[in-house]
Formats: sequence, structure tokens, C-alpha cells
Amino acid sequence: MAKRFHMSMLSLRIRIFLSMIVLILIASILMASISIIQFRNEAKEYHQERLERKEVAIKEHINYVLANTTYPLTARNLGAIFKDRIHELAQIHNLEINIYGLDGKLVKSSKASFSIDSVSPPIPKYILKLVQSSIEKRYVNITNVDGVKNRSSYSLIKDQKFKPLGILNLPYVEDDGFYEKEIKEFLLRLSQVYGFMLLVAFALAYFLSTYITQSLKTISDKLSGTSLNQKNEKIFIRANSKEINLLIRAYNSMVDKLERSALKLAQSEREEAWREMAKQVAHEIKNPLTPMRLTVQNFQRKFDANDPDLKQKLKDYSETLIQQIDTMSSVASAFSQFASMPAQQNETLNVVEVVELALDIFNEDDVKFEAEEQTIISKMDRAQLIRIINNLVKNAIQAIPENQPEKFVGVSVKRQDGEVLIKVADNGTGIEPQNIAHIFEPKFTTKNSGMGLGLGIIKNIIENYKGTITFETQLGSGTVFTVSLPIINA
Repeated sequence: MAKRFHMSMLSLRIRIFLSMIVLILIASILMASISIIQFRNEAKEYHQERLERKEVAIKEHINYVLANTTYPLTARNLGAIFKDRIHELAQIHNLEINIYGLDGKLVKSSKASFSIDSVSPPIPKYILKLVQSSIEKRYVNITNVDGVKNRSSYSLIKDQKFKPLGILNLPYVEDDGFYEKEIKEFLLRLSQVYGFMLLVAFALAYFLSTYITQSLKTISDKLSGTSLNQKNEKIFIRANSKEINLLIRAYNSMVDKLERSALKLAQSEREEAWREMAKQVAHEIKNPLTPMRLTVQNFQRKFDANDPDLKQKLKDYSETLIQQIDTMSSVASAFSQFASMPAQQNETLNVVEVVELALDIFNEDDVKFEAEEQTIISKMDRAQLIRIINNLVKNAIQAIPENQPEKFVGVSVKRQDGEVLIKVADNGTGIEPQNIAHIFEPKFTTKNSGMGLGLGIIKNIIENYKGTITFETQLGSGTVFTVSLPIINA
């Protein structure tokens, strides 16, 4: 079953982008709605005011007719008074006019089709009551016929002494064609404007969302690359948001805590390595002790002073013991070199000259040396520097297969940012990916001989000088070891 779509699945940049677009769409819809409501309110006010103006003008005209008529001003004479004048009034004011008696029955109408014999409906009683009871003696009835709004005003006709004579009715049909046309034209123009604004908003929203989340992207990249087993870089940027600045400070604080945890972990790993090394050394020393004990016991059991082969047996016995003792001595010596932190006999020396001198013992023509400067003076232990070079060059030579036609081992020395960089490169087989993480571990080796302590020893030497050793390797192409040592001025 397909998973439901959630807003949380989108990135923050996309959510900001979509939010801005939605806000613009909502604003355009609200603007169009408000405009339509405004137009309709204006149309309503226009029709209301127009009907009132027409009513005032017609009543003034009616008062003029009443003032100049020769008929007595009575309700019974209204039909006679306006018999000829009502059509004139309707044409002048362009509006239908109906005159009712006080009882609500039609007296006179300006309709061309009106006949006195026709039965016209009277004014509803509730309207008569509203007209007579209102302060202005006026009422406007609003009805909808086939979706068209009709207004019909009812007001009292009075003589000069304010005596009611009848009721004036003005039917008014609201024609909103003009306003409907205006609304359509306005909405068309509004859609064009908002269409253009929407295109601008798309571009603006995209750039703004990218700008807002740029700092978050930097933090995300840093977090994804953060690891306990490496040197993590802090973030040194100043964001425009207080919250993002707090996040950056929290990340930098986490990096500091990770470094402290890494140091504790490294210390724990070193202690574990020493324990493993002690077990290994104990095992390596115990192995020759057993044959030595058996040899001594066998010699003691079979010893005969009168044996003519006594000298030969004694010689064989001695060689066996010496061989086993040499094995134990080799193990003890290797462990001693790895475990000890030799006293540094620092002296002022030319690093370039010492490195070149260390390479003299390698007679291979494939070993090349180069230096950007002839002199890089520092203060350090000559023997330990030679040991570093010898070990790295020896490993580089051994990393190249014997049957490889073209062999190359390059050693270079240069100065960089107050440090001396020594690089040893080879075009050998490279380091297998599964072995990369274990290169500097004690007793790790890929060779058939040796105890795997060489790189561990020189790593300790380099770290004693507050330096670093790193390497880059490519399977089938070779390896480059880089030693960085601070230049300690004399």
C-alpha cells in the first residue's frame, strides 16, 4: 500500500518555497473576493441612492402638479389629477409610476398596457402598515424575480397641509450589467497582474528559500561528515538567524566534546593494544622455552661423560639453545623498541641533509630524492629521523613486486606553514581496502616476516614530536606516506 504523503517528507527549502507560493495564491484569491464584494456593495449603494434620488424628484414634481391643479386636493380626485400627467412624469424621470389610494388599491399607473378595467393587485396590508407606521412614511420592498433583484418604494403623497392623499409606488429593477462588466474586466486585469507576480514570486521564493536554508545546508554537510575517528572542522560562519547561530554554536560544542571523547577512546585503545601486545610477547617468549626445556631434560637424561660423540652433541645442544635464545631476544628487542619512549637527543640539524644521508644505504637506482630547498634547519633527534626514513623507504621498496618492470620510490622534502613535510611515494600494489584502517596497529603486518611493529614505532616517534603521519593509496597504483613534523627552532 502506498504511503501517505506528508509535508514532513519535503525539505525545509521546498516547504518555505511552497509556503510563499501558497501565501501569494491566498492573497490573490482574497483580493479578488474582496474586490467582488466591494463592487457588489457599490452596486447596491448606487441602486439605493438612485431610487432615492428618483423618488425625491418625482415627489417634487407631484407636489408641483398638486399645487397647480384645479381639482380639489382629495384622495378621490387623485385619478383625475394625474390622468394626463402621470405618463408625462414617467417619461421625464424614465421610471414606472403607480399611485395607490390609502386603502392600497391602484388608482393610476404609467404602464402603457394598463386598463382601468383590469384588476391590479392591491398593496399588501403589511406594507401599508409599515408605510404608515414608519417615521419617514416610506418603505422599500426588495424581491428577487428570476435571479434579478427588484426594489419597490412606497411613500405617502401629501397635500400642502401634510394631509395624506395616497401612496406613491416606484418599481425599480436593478440593472447590474455595467457592474458585472466592470467586475469581469477587473478580474481579467487582476489575473494578468497576479500571473506576472506569481512568476516573479516563483523566482523570488526559490532564491529566498535557498538563501534562508544555505546555513542549514552547511551545517547538514558538516554533520554528515562528522566522525569520531577523524579531525572534525568547526563552522565559522555568521548566519542572519539567531536560531541558526545557536545551532552552529551547539555543533561547535559537539565537535569539542567529540575531540575529548576521541582522546579518551584513543587512550583506551592504546591501553588495549598494550594488553594485546603483552599477551603476544608472552606467547612468543613461551614458545621457545618449551623446546629449550625438553632439550635440557633430554641432554641431562642421556649425558655420558665417556660418550665419544660428546663434543658433537654438546655443540648441537648449544646451537639449539642459542637459536631459541636469539628468537626470544629478537622478540624482546622488537617489543622494547615499540614500547619505549626513547629520550630525545635533540640537536640542530639540516633535515634535507639527514634525509639524503639516510637514503645512502639504499643502493637501488629506483630510489629518487628531491628537495625544494637545500637547507631546512630544525632541532630534533638525528637517529629517530633516520629510523623514520629507513622504515618508510624499506616498506615502499617491499610494496613493489619483484617482477614489476618499472619501479619507483620517491622521497621529497619541503617546507610548508612552519612545518617540514617528508613524502615517501611508491608505484607498488597499494594497500588493500580492508587493511587501510589497521596500518598503524601494533603486530599488524601483510608480510611473511616481521612482527608488524615498524609503522607503529615510527608513529610513536612522530607523535612525540607533535607531528602527524598520513597516507594516500590507490590499489594497483601505489601509496604515498606524508610525515609532517613541526620545525623546532634552535
